[in-house]
Amino acid sequence: MTVKILSPKGAIAPTGTWSVGVRAGDFVFVAGMRGIEPSSNIMLEGEEARIRQAFTNMETIAASEGASLITCVRIVAYVTDMARLRPLVNKVQEELWHGGPYPPRTIVEVSKLNQDDIFEVEGTFYAPPKG
Repeated sequence: MTVKILSPKGAIAPTGTWSVGVRAGDFVFVAGMRGIEPSSNIMLEGEEARIRQAFTNMETIAASEGASLITCVRIVAYVTDMARLRPLVNKVQEELWHGGPYPPRTIVEVSKLNQDDIFEVEGTFYAPPKG
């Protein structure tokens, strides 16, 4: 099995020594995504907008390998304030997954995220072989 480093068009640019995702066999692993607008690499204003953009950034990378939110098999989400942000994460997921079914998710409250962001999400996706 080979591991393919992903850097698809329309994805955010890594800010350090990491890749936005990899494909290993039939799975795509997407690194923690935040609410950064890919064309400017600037974090969006507004909590819900950031959360939505982070999921969109994750979806963009998965889609580059033929995966989609429907084929997401695992999500890990990080928030800096569980009481305030978990309801927004749930709202955005309900909208993006059209009411379900939803993939397994772990949500963890952390004291700090990169660039003092409020939310980060990573995902694992099943991606059928191309061709």
